[in-house]
Amino acid sequence: MVRILDKAAVQPRRKFNLANSFTIRRSPARSRLATIKILIPRNSQPNRVDLVATVGVRGVTGIAQILFRIFRDGKEIFNTQQGIESAGSEQNYIVTFQAEDRNVRTGTHVYTVTAENLTPNTRADVVGPISFSGLAVKTRT
Repeated sequence: MVRILDKAAVQPRRKFNLANSFTIRRSPARSRLATIKILIPRNSQPNRVDLVATVGVRGVTGIAQILFRIFRDGKEIFNTQQGIESAGSEQNYIVTFQAEDRNVRTGTHVYTVTAENLTPNTRADVVGPISFSGLAVKTRT
């Protein structure tokens, strides 16, 4: 049995929309996709924060390698990479990933999900939807 400590969710883009898309910045620059805050109360150890992000992406040129990162209070805690193809193949993708942050200290923490394009001479755009959620629970061990 776990006890729920806090929950947060944000959905900055609710649907696929080419007219409202934006280009994922070239690394080392990053595109900020979503941010949530999670409160960990006193006497809540051990704990974990379960994080889930979903991002709609469209390949525009080449095969872009997109690095998605999750930060807690500005410190990277998770990353994953996804190849995004463009014209002549699949172009639209929905990328979903999950991370777990364990034994987070007491206080309010800011979680941010970002994306960056690692591949020169390629382009990938965020076309939606975007959602990001976190659930903090107190665990037994």
